[in-house]
Amino acid sequence: MKHFIWLFLIVSPLYLKAQQTSTVNIQKISGTIHLLPDTKSLDGNLQVELKVLKATDSIYLDAKKATVEGLENTKFQISAAQGKIWFIGDFKAGKAYTFTFNYQMTPSQTMYFVGWDNAGSNQIWTQGQGKYTSHWLPSIDDVNDKIEFDLSYQVPKAYQVIANGKLISKKTKGEDRIWKYDMQNPMSSYLVAVAVGNYAFAEEKTESGITLQYYYEPENKDKVESTYRYSKQIFDFFETEIGIPFPWQDYKQVPVRDFLYAGMENTTATLFSQQFITDDIGFVDRNYVNVNAHELAHQWFGNFVTASSSEHHWLQEGFATFYALLAEREVFGEEYYYYKLYETAEHLKELSDSGEGEALLNAKASSLTFYQKGAWALHILKEKVGEEAFRKGVRTYLIKYAYQSVDTDAFLKEMELASTLDLSIFRKDWLFQSAFKADEALTSLKKSDFIKELLELKALRKLAIDDKQSRLELALQKPVNDYFGQEVVYQLAQEKPEEVFSLYKKAFESDNLLTRQAIAITLREIPRQLKGEMESLLDDDSYLTKEKAFMNLWQNFSEDRTVYFEKLEGVEGFQDKNIEILWSTLHLVSPAYKNDQKPSVFKKLSSYTSAVYDYAVRENAFGYLYQIDTFSKQSYEDLFEGTTHSVWRFKKFCRELLDTLWENPKHRAQLIALVDKIPSDHAAYAKKKYNL
Repeated sequence: MKHFIWLFLIVSPLYLKAQQTSTVNIQKISGTIHLLPDTKSLDGNLQVELKVLKATDSIYLDAKKATVEGLENTKFQISAAQGKIWFIGDFKAGKAYTFTFNYQMTPSQTMYFVGWDNAGSNQIWTQGQGKYTSHWLPSIDDVNDKIEFDLSYQVPKAYQVIANGKLISKKTKGEDRIWKYDMQNPMSSYLVAVAVGNYAFAEEKTESGITLQYYYEPENKDKVESTYRYSKQIFDFFETEIGIPFPWQDYKQVPVRDFLYAGMENTTATLFSQQFITDDIGFVDRNYVNVNAHELAHQWFGNFVTASSSEHHWLQEGFATFYALLAEREVFGEEYYYYKLYETAEHLKELSDSGEGEALLNAKASSLTFYQKGAWALHILKEKVGEEAFRKGVRTYLIKYAYQSVDTDAFLKEMELASTLDLSIFRKDWLFQSAFKADEALTSLKKSDFIKELLELKALRKLAIDDKQSRLELALQKPVNDYFGQEVVYQLAQEKPEEVFSLYKKAFESDNLLTRQAIAITLREIPRQLKGEMESLLDDDSYLTKEKAFMNLWQNFSEDRTVYFEKLEGVEGFQDKNIEILWSTLHLVSPAYKNDQKPSVFKKLSSYTSAVYDYAVRENAFGYLYQIDTFSKQSYEDLFEGTTHSVWRFKKFCRELLDTLWENPKHRAQLIALVDKIPSDHAAYAKKKYNL
C-alpha cells in the first residue's frame, strides 16, 4: 500500500508544489563531491541528517536530473523522479534520521566548467542564486529551509578549491586531492558554492580577527592590491556600523571568468566577475569597491537573515545596496554618497513619471526597484527615525532572526520598537506605493550643500552661454570639484567649441581627472587650437580617457596618427582590453601605418573572439570586427559558439550579430560553409533559426 502511495506522490503536480518545511527540518548535508571536468559531471556521496516534525511517508531533496543509488538505511527506499530525490518509509514525528547515498549529475546550468575544452585557464564555479543549487547538489530550493553544509570536493590536484566555510584538511587521493570544508551555522541552499582553478591568495586580518582571503590567478599578482583595495576598511566599517560581528567563520573572494553577474554573496565565499580585476589606472573608472561592499553586506542581509519570499527581496538587495553606499561614503566621502543618491533618484523618478514605477513589495519588481528604491527607502527611514534608533532597530532585527527567514513586517516591527514611532505612512509611501516619492527625496538631498550647489549648476543648462559663462568659469577655479567640473563640460558640449574656447582651456588646465575625462568623451570635433590639450589626455591615468581621446584624435588629425599609435602601443586597458582592441582595429583601417604588420594584427584581433577569453573581451572584439566588416574563419566559428553561451547578455549579442551577418550574402556564404563543420550544439541556434 505504501509503495502505491509513493508512486502517486512522485507524479502528482499538486504534491510537487507543496513545501515540506512544516513536516521536516533538514539539519545537515555533508559528504564528498567528485568533480569530473572531462565529462562536465560529478559523483557524490552524501549524508543527510534530518528531524521529522510531523509523521509522513515521504521526504525529498530537490535534485535536477540526478541518478541515485546505495541508500544505506534498508528500512527506507530512495528514488529520483521529477527533479527530486525521495526517501520513502514510515517517518515518525519527533524522530531524527540519517541517510547516506550516492548520486550522479551532469549539470546543464548552475555549475560551469570553463576552459577545459579550450586553451583558457581551467575553472569550475557555481552560481545558485534563487533555486538553482539543486542542479548540482541535492538540497532544498526553499529559502526558508536552513541547512548546515559540510562538504568536501575531490578535484585534480593541480587545482585549488574554494568553498563555503573553513578549510579543514587537504588529502591526496591518487591524481586528485580532496578539500574538506566545514560550516558552523545553517544557510539557505542557494548560497552553497564552490570555485576551482589555478589560484593563489593574499590574506589579511580584520580588527575583530576574521581572516580575509583575496584569490587571484598568478598572472594577476600585480593587481591584487588595487583590485581588493579598501576590503579591510569596508569589513571593519560594517562590523561597527551594523553592530553585529561578522556572523560566519571566515571570508573569501574569488574572481571567475564568464561569470553571469557582477558578484554573488555565497556564504563566506563571494564569487565575482574577473572584469573587476584592475590595476591602479583602471581603478579610477572600473573598480571592485561597490561590488565588494555589496556582496559583503549580504553576509548579514540575505545570508544571516534571509527574505522569506520574493515579495520581500528588498530586505536583501535594498539593504546590501544601502550599506554598500554607506561603506563607499567612508571610502570616497560625503559628496560621493549624495551624488549616487541623486543619480538613482533621477532614474527612479524617470521610471515613475513614465507610469512604470513599482512597489518595493512587488515580487516581480525590477532590479532598479529592489536595489535602488530599496536603498532610498532605508535612507529615508534612517532620517525619519534617527541614526541611533535606526542602528538599534537593525541590530535587534538581526539578532532576533539570526539564521532565519523573515518578512518586511518583522523588520518594521523592530524599527517601530526602537524608534517608538508609527511607521504606517512610511510603509504606504515607500513600500506599497509604485510611484517614487521624488519630492521627499529632493528635500532629503537638499540637506547636502553640495547637492544644492550641483542643482544650481545644472539649472544653468537652459541659459545661453553669455548668461552663464562667469558662473561656469567659477566652477572651473582650482581645486575643481569632480562633479562640478564634469557638469561644466557637459554644458560646453552643447555649444560650438570655438565659442567656448577659453572655458575648454580652463577645463583642460583643471588637472581634475574626471573633468578632463568628460572632455575626452564629449568633444568629438576638436578645434586645432585645442589639439595639444587633447593630446595630453593620452597621458592621463584613466583607460577610459585614453580610449576616448585616442579615437577622437585619430579621427580629427590623420597626419599625426603614427604619433598616437606609438603612444598607446602595448597598452591593454581594462580587463576587456578596450584600448588594445581599439588600437588594433584602427591600425587595420589606417592605410599609411605599418602595412606589413596588418596580417599579424588582424590575427591577434580575431583571436580575441575565442572562448579562451572572458565574454567581455570577445564581445569587444566581435563589435570592432563588425565595424570593419571583416571576420576570420575562426571568428565565424566563435560566433556560432557564442550563440549558446551561458551568459545571456553575450548570447543575445552573438545571436543578434549572427542574424545581422546572415542578411549579408558575403557573410552568409561563409557561415553556411561552416555550419556542418562545427560542434552540433554550437550550430543548434543557426540550424533552427535558418531552417538548415
